[in-house]
Amino acid sequence: MVKDLEIPDASAVETTEKLQSQARPEPKSGPRRFSLWQRVQIWVGGWAGFLINTLIGITLRWDVFGWENWEAARRLGKGLIYTFWHREIFSATWFWRKRGIVVMTSQNFDGEIIARVILRQGYGAARGSSSRGSTRALVEMIRGLRRGADAAFTIDGPRGPRFVAKGGSVLLSHSTGAAILCFHIALRDAHVFEKSWDHFQIPRPFTRAAIFIASPVVVPQNAGSEEIEKAQTQVQTTLDHLRTQGEDWVRKAKSHNLGNPAPAV
Repeated sequence: MVKDLEIPDASAVETTEKLQSQARPEPKSGPRRFSLWQRVQIWVGGWAGFLINTLIGITLRWDVFGWENWEAARRLGKGLIYTFWHREIFSATWFWRKRGIVVMTSQNFDGEIIARVILRQGYGAARGSSSRGSTRALVEMIRGLRRGADAAFTIDGPRGPRFVAKGGSVLLSHSTGAAILCFHIALRDAHVFEKSWDHFQIPRPFTRAAIFIASPVVVPQNAGSEEIEKAQTQVQTTLDHLRTQGEDWVRKAKSHNLGNPAPAV
């Protein structure tokens, strides 16, 4: 789905105020130019990624824990900021498809392929990454939330460290009042790319999957630096707890004893 950004060397309050001042209509820059061969690869890669995600996704059997938390977040009425770990992109792309969620994708060749995949699965794309165009992409996400769309972050992306939450979701919530909705996806059987920094996971066809959804976190728009820092700690703690729940679920699933985990925080 989306890559998180690194926060500039300024206070969170100052950064949010700057983003808010930039979140006004402006001319869009032209698309990046690719060679004919690159355009062919992008077309093939976009369709291949979409088909693989769909063909595996339709076979997954889901257990959903904490859906009432999604409903509670939706009732707040200011949009949602889906927040999760980078390694869960494949499964999350399928689960949350066709909702118009705006996600950040890189402006490079790989990012163009990813953008084609997610657009076909019913997402919107804000172009940028932690190394290039991050502020512009975050401003696009602010505009999307103000128009009524939701947003999403892989909060430890795009390069890690794994399971360390960055500040993109908290900044976005502070800028818009939207609710941060942390979730975690656990897979009974998956192919794990052990050499990748995030241990990226692709579920095996027909496996069982579980999604754990936590209570929403909202950062008031008048919050100071201390309150913003507290919210960031809460996001990290919440995601860690959800991951623990997921690991417990996997152990039970593999032993054919699928009991209910403890409620999400």
